[in-house]
Formats: sequence, C-alpha cells, structure tokens
Amino acid sequence: MEATGSVGKAPGGPRVLVVGGGIAGLGAAQRLCGHSAFPHLRVLEATARAGGRIRSERSFGGVVEVGAHWIHGPSRGNPVFQLAAEYGLLGEKELSEENQLVETGGHVGLPSVSYASSGARVSLQLVAEMATLFYGLVDQTREFLHAAETPVPSVGEYLKKEIGQHVTSWTEDEETRKLKLAVLNSFFNLECCVSGTHSMDLVALAPFGEYTVLPGLDCTFSKGYQGLTNCMMASLPEDTVVFEKPVKTIHWNGSFQEAAFPGETFPVSVECEDGDQFPVHHVIVTVPLGFLKEHLDTFFDPPLPAEKAEAIRKIGFGTNNKIFLEFEEPFWEPDCQLIQLVWDDTSPLEDAAPALQDAWFRKLIGFVVLPAFASVHVLCGFIAGLESEFMETLSDEEVLLCLTQVLRRMTGNPQLPAPKSILRSRWHSAPYTRGSYSYVAVGSTGGDLDLLAQPLPADGAGAQLQILFAGEATHRTFYSTTHGALLSGWREADRLLSLWAPQVQQPRPRL
Repeated sequence: MEATGSVGKAPGGPRVLVVGGGIAGLGAAQRLCGHSAFPHLRVLEATARAGGRIRSERSFGGVVEVGAHWIHGPSRGNPVFQLAAEYGLLGEKELSEENQLVETGGHVGLPSVSYASSGARVSLQLVAEMATLFYGLVDQTREFLHAAETPVPSVGEYLKKEIGQHVTSWTEDEETRKLKLAVLNSFFNLECCVSGTHSMDLVALAPFGEYTVLPGLDCTFSKGYQGLTNCMMASLPEDTVVFEKPVKTIHWNGSFQEAAFPGETFPVSVECEDGDQFPVHHVIVTVPLGFLKEHLDTFFDPPLPAEKAEAIRKIGFGTNNKIFLEFEEPFWEPDCQLIQLVWDDTSPLEDAAPALQDAWFRKLIGFVVLPAFASVHVLCGFIAGLESEFMETLSDEEVLLCLTQVLRRMTGNPQLPAPKSILRSRWHSAPYTRGSYSYVAVGSTGGDLDLLAQPLPADGAGAQLQILFAGEATHRTFYSTTHGALLSGWREADRLLSLWAPQVQQPRPRL
C-alpha cells in the first residue's frame, strides 16, 4: 500500500509521535517543540516517569543513580555536558577548563585498595602494572578499525592471546604469576561493565575502535542525573508527555483516518496496549534495543525490512547492574574512591564457568565509594553479564547476606558489620528496557548501527518519512552513552525539520 500522508496534506502542521521518554525522546521533542512547524507533538512513555535509563532515586538520605552514572567525556564536544552546564546543574570543578582537557582514554582509574579473596591486600604496584598491561592491550584493539582483516573475531580473544604471550616472559614465582592473572581477570570483569556485555569474547574486534572517547574527566551530578531530564521535561508544553502509555504496535505504510481530522489520511497509526490509536504523519521510535529485540515480531506492522530486523538481532545488548550497600560506619579509608575485588585462582586464560547460583558474585568488580551524605556511608558495586541477570532473580536479603560474606572474606575481618540496607538496579527485568546498553557484537559492525538508524520506508527520496529511529544504539560512534542518545534524538528531529522547515537554521551543531 502506498504511503498517503504527504507534506502537502497537513495544513495544521504534521502530527508527530515520539515513543519513549528517555533522553533521546525528550531531546527530539524539545527540538521540535521549539519550532512553530510542529504544533501537534506527543511523547508516549510506557512507565510512570521520564528519563528512561537515566534514573536518580532518593535513598540513604541523598540521591543515588540507579541508571546512568557519569557524564563520559565532559567537554565542549559533549552535548549532555553542554546542556547540563546551560541548566546550571554542574559545579565549578566539573566546569573547569582543566577537567575538560583530561584525556582518560576511556579507562577507569586505578583502585584505592585491592582485596584478594584470601583476605590479603593486593599490592597496588602490582595492580598498576597489570592495569598498564591490560589498558595498553585494550588500546591496541582499537587499531584494527581499518585493518584488512583481524587475527581473531573478538576483543576478548585478542586480549587473551596477547596476555598469554606476556605470561611466558614473567619471571616471578608461581604464586605471584597466579595473582597477576587474577588481577587481570578483575580488569576483564570491569571491561564487561564498561561495554555492557557478559564477556569480551562477544565484542567484535574490528569495529571496536569506532567508539569515540571524548576528552574530559568523567563527572557526576551532585543532585542527580535526572535533574537534566527534569529540566528538559519542564521546557516542553504541558501535557506533551503521556505517562503509563505503552505502545503495542506501530502500523505503517497505511492510510489511516481520524474523526477529528475529516478528509485527512495518515500513513502511520500507533496502537497502545490499552487500545488507544494515534494516527500520525511521523513516529520517532526511541525505545531501548533490548525491548526491540524482544518485541521485534509484534511491534511493527508490516514487519521491518529483513536487513533492519537482522541488524536489531545482531547488535549486542547486555546488562550492567548496580548494588548499593549502606553502612553504619565505613570500613574503608577516608580518601578511598574505588575498592577492587580480586578472586584468587581466577584467570582470563581459563574458561571456568561454575554454576551461577554458586559463583555469581565473583563477577562483581568491586565498589565505588559514593560521596558521604551527612553521616551515611554508601558503596556502589557494579556487576555485568549473566551473573548480573541472575542477581536480579535473588531477594534483597539473599544479595545482602552474600555480599556481607564476600566483604568479610575479602577484608579478612569475620566481624565486619553487615550493611544496614541495600538498593539494586534490575535493568534486565525492566519490561521496557531488558538490559542496559548496546555494544557491537561479534557478527555485527558499525554499519548495523547505521542501518538501525535509517528511517522507513527506505524506498527513495519521494517516500514520506514515517518511522524514524533514535536511541543510543543508533549512534555509530557514541553508542551506550547518554550523549549518543541525545544526539540521536536531535538527529531525527533535524530530519523532520529539514523536511517541514528546510529554511530554518538548526540551533545546535551536529556532532
């Protein structure tokens, strides 16, 4: 069926619907609402709150980030940083020129203390030596971007192959060599959290270097990341966002009518779970890739073109969760920022896969020490992959008991008081998210991200843009980030602006 909604057939301006109220959806809505050509715009959000994977919660007497934690690369090229600065949400240190110039290479800083499961502390000199080796090799993996071929398919296999060669030149005693491998294993687990994957063996080597790291020392929002999306929400006309309105199916390439617009036809009709229908000219889909993967067969009617559906299947989407533990008194030093956990007798060169219920906690990389709120002391643990998903199936009591035992074992203090309370994220269980963020998996390329971003229908310049796609998984170089998500929302808004108001100067640079 031919698409009948055309630019000339919307006398009152086009009707546009944004599906998803995360930062990509809000960014697109904010851009379009700022223009007189788009008086009919709605955002449908499946949950009771805006922000998507940006989620700040009042807990422990302060604010904790259940979702996005840092602005990665807070500098001039980062639109999230610029927007946060415009809204006055950042402090002097975060805004300082000095902070913006720091080059981290995308690597996490060294731990303040490293505990082994034997109860002994690991020498920070040894940890630093292994970090230098590991991150040096990670940097090497980025160099295969323009290579004619890669020696192995995945980042994990490459790292393990190189580490295996380094091991042969180590001259220390057996005990020290095993400890070095255990520390390297901890860095692998950390890299899984960064990439949002179960294993670095799942992350494709060739396109890995396409991910772009911006300069700037990663920073946080003292009053919560959600302050940013709250400001974006507040800038939209009242009632633009409709909450608790999950979408069931997007019907496209049709000819739909609505009583309120007699004689006008629309190419798209968005059907909600509650039966409501929204006939529109354009829909911007910003739902997470995890949701798309799960609902691929029912979310679009007619189904997506085969190659776009295949891209959705191939791109990786994993889980990275947080576990917050509140303590009466800190057992860590006052200047401690990051506690590393190292499991003796683990090695990245061995494929040990104990049952999840017996060993899920071994994937925990350690804890970030959160800034103390009043007299409250909170650690934030990070855990990725299938172990992270298994953790979601346990009760708070089970996780609390398990991690109390882990910390007593690691610190060598069997009397260490148990945490007072616990809070966790459960991104894999969240029905409208189904995970944390995307990565370029073995078998896929950056081209798949571009393919996911292509609007429909795809049959040439004459066709009306009906379905547009945004979200972090549609940004080829900033996937997995809030700035990638925001830029993708702006990109799709600009696509519609160029269609309906080509004479208008775009207010922001396209990165």
